[in-house]
Amino acid sequence: MAGYRELLRAPGVARIIAAQLTARFPNGMTSLALLLHVEQTTGSYGAAGVVLAATSIGQAIAGPVTSRWMGVWGIRRVLTVTTAVCASAILVMALVPMALVGYMALGFIAGMSTPPVQSAVRTIYPKLVNSRQLTPLFSLDASLQEIIWILAPVVITIVATQAGTVAGLLLIVAILVGGGAWFILSPEVGRVRIPRSRRALGRVLAKPPVLLATVIGFLLIGACSAVEAAVVATFGHGGLEAGLVLAIFSVGSLAGGLTFGHIPMGPWAMARRFAVVAVGLSLTVVSLNFWWLGGSLLVAGIGIAPALAVMFAMTSASVKFSETAEAYGWIGTGQLIGAAAGSAVAGFLIDGIGPVGAFYAGAGFAIVGTLVAAVFVRGFPDLRHRDPSPLPDTEPVPVIT
Repeated sequence: MAGYRELLRAPGVARIIAAQLTARFPNGMTSLALLLHVEQTTGSYGAAGVVLAATSIGQAIAGPVTSRWMGVWGIRRVLTVTTAVCASAILVMALVPMALVGYMALGFIAGMSTPPVQSAVRTIYPKLVNSRQLTPLFSLDASLQEIIWILAPVVITIVATQAGTVAGLLLIVAILVGGGAWFILSPEVGRVRIPRSRRALGRVLAKPPVLLATVIGFLLIGACSAVEAAVVATFGHGGLEAGLVLAIFSVGSLAGGLTFGHIPMGPWAMARRFAVVAVGLSLTVVSLNFWWLGGSLLVAGIGIAPALAVMFAMTSASVKFSETAEAYGWIGTGQLIGAAAGSAVAGFLIDGIGPVGAFYAGAGFAIVGTLVAAVFVRGFPDLRHRDPSPLPDTEPVPVIT
């Protein structure tokens, strides 16, 4: 913890972490709020699911594109425009009753305009600290983002059930605008200029570490989504046990990231950390008892934030600075698709064989992820004695002969 205290004392680090967590806080609220609002308005969970699917598709498409735009028009300009459009779309959905197709269209627009704060901040991090502090900073970031997934669903559920779904969506708009403004106006954001990438969109995926991080992110978040569905199916939507078990899952991730974030990352780091997740999730199929699931998911959670930290660090160390934002955008898209795939597979298995089927799905995703990390270990950079900062962008220099 002394190392983290030193890290947070670095100029601007604590401020930018707090600002980006606030700006991203709506990410943990929007899906649930839209689900509750559209279901209440239309009387159909199926309709709400279609709206969420449209929103997720918009986010998946936009991730690499809006992240790349930051190198063309600047971080502040892109974040300002996307924040304004996203907030406006959610505001209209909250205040204007409409048909299902209207909710779908606005959900898609809100997804497409989701501010690329995550790509921006992870591009900025290497400019804030020295190379020795960058790996712990990625670990701290991966750990603290669990606060979003612990608190945000609780906050939006309380507001939506006590004050109404319209109030819940208005709260999201307020945090989106306020947190976005705090992050956009942070001095660190203004000081960083991402060079324009000279490669075609998607070419960054030709780099093995970026492709591996995208695939691994798909499998990791797929496992987590399957487990979330399994827990809800086991204890019910209104059960206090479901919320407590998922909170334990997130607390395990937070603890794992803070505890192991300082460990140097060799080529086998991802396989070892993913193996912890696989072991924990495999144990969940033994029993659906509250205490057993809590203990199993605590073990599984310990590997999640450390695995995410490896993803962020290996990506940063493998691409040019002009390509980092787009690379993180692709990783985010992989995670979104993984979330959808994990939820879908879990849903079919819950209908077929019950909640234990979804736990099998989560364990399956994790085992495959561990195998991918082990089989393709040569594609992971060795960061134990290497600066994980992005590669410098270089241009030909004219020479007079």
